[in-house]
Amino acid sequence: MNAPIWRVLEHKGRAVESIAPSATVFEAVTRMNDRHIGALLVCEDKRPVGIFTERDILVRVIARRVDPSTTPVAEVMTRHLITIRSDASVTDAMRVITHERCRHLPVVDDHELRGLVSIGDLTSWLVRDHQRTIEDLEDYIRR
Repeated sequence: MNAPIWRVLEHKGRAVESIAPSATVFEAVTRMNDRHIGALLVCEDKRPVGIFTERDILVRVIARRVDPSTTPVAEVMTRHLITIRSDASVTDAMRVITHERCRHLPVVDDHELRGLVSIGDLTSWLVRDHQRTIEDLEDYIRR
């Protein structure tokens, strides 16, 4: 639980799927479906300017009856990026995700993107961590 986020990124990988703000919602949704992911970081000149998530699709596209084939991602993305540093703990990341009610956290150190973690990545990490603890305790008891 106290492992730093950089360890999670080492395990899952640092690749981040991104899209330009000028891309259409349809293009973004197609990429998300093709990659089986729930969010795309929106970048301009390799700099994150927002995030486009499944929630954005529901709230800002479908509910408002916006045409996905003509609407740029910039018009419907979440502009306020909630980020975390790579030296923050998994517990800190879980706290941020719970408090801010978000599912994806870009990992940024000194204005440089290091990766992205999702609630699924963190949950998977915690399950593996707990499983290792259980195995260690079982080994200790058997001795």
